[in-house]
Formats: sequence, structure tokens, C-alpha cells
Amino acid sequence: MKKTALSKALLVGASLLPASAMAHTGHEVSGLMAGLTHPLLGLDHLLAMLAVGIWAAKMGGNARWQLPVTFVGMMLLAAVVAAAGVQFPFVEAGISASVIIAGLLVAFSARFSTPVSSLLVAAMAIFHGAAHGAELPSGALLSTYLLGFSVATMALHLAGIGLILKVKAFRAEIAGGLIALTGVVLAV
Repeated sequence: MKKTALSKALLVGASLLPASAMAHTGHEVSGLMAGLTHPLLGLDHLLAMLAVGIWAAKMGGNARWQLPVTFVGMMLLAAVVAAAGVQFPFVEAGISASVIIAGLLVAFSARFSTPVSSLLVAAMAIFHGAAHGAELPSGALLSTYLLGFSVATMALHLAGIGLILKVKAFRAEIAGGLIALTGVVLAV
């Protein structure tokens, strides 16, 4: 059976999941492992990143790759700024809002131009990046931490894209609604 680049990426993303299951609190972890597990263990991060992938796939065309790349790029920039000590206001509220907004974008199959969609995704990514950067583990290398959460984030985006492209019975509108509802619950 011929494997596509997407299926290979999904396999790589899935291989990251067992690593998160083995994470134990209270133990020193490498910057790479901390970065890999951060988006996977935080429900708010996980849902927002899956929703961005789902929305990108539903948009189709160049948005399929531009939205995830924009998210990761802006998240990295915000993380570096936060790791340097700059404090972002309303980070937790922004993360909750991003889960709700991303879920609603999927639930209502929102369609905007790719540049407008990229701006929305970039705004969401700022809050996620600020949280990641502020939570850099003591003694961890910033570069390996950035690599870890970038890979995990892209794997979540690819998983969202894969749900649309590969799972015929997947109901994106219902999933988007559930993501938005979960965002509301997490915000309360």
C-alpha cells in the first residue's frame, strides 16, 4: 500500500501520543519532552490545535497548509518573546477564547479568504505561544522545548486535517460545536 506524505505525518504524530502517557509529574524532563507533551496534555491546547487543522482542511486549497504553518510560526514567535520575560496580558482568557472561536469556525464551516483566516489563526497562536514560552521548564534548552511543542502542534494540526480527509463518517460541525462548548466550560 502506497503511503502519502499526510499518512506518514499522521503516523509520526500518533507516535508522539504514547510519550505523553508516560509523562510523570514531579520528575525532571528534557526541554524536548516537555515541549512535546505540553500541547498534548493541556485539553485547551489540544482542542484548539485540532480545530485549526480541521478548519484548514475544510477551507481546502492553500489554507490547508498555510493555516497550520501560520499558527506554528506565530506561536514560536510569541513563545520566544514570553521566554525572554515579556508578559502577555489575558493569556488564559485568550486561550479559552481561541478554543471557542476555533470550534465555532469549524461548527459553522466559516469561510474567509486565506489571508483573513491566517490572521485569525495567528491571533489565536499568540496566546498559545505566550503560555508555552512562559512555562519553559527550569534548566531546559529553549531550542529543544520550541522544537518539541512545534512538532506536537503540527502533529495535532495534521491529525485534524486527517480527520477531514480520511474519516468519511467524521462530522466536523458536531466536533466543532463540542470543541466550542468545551472551551466555554474550560473558561468558567
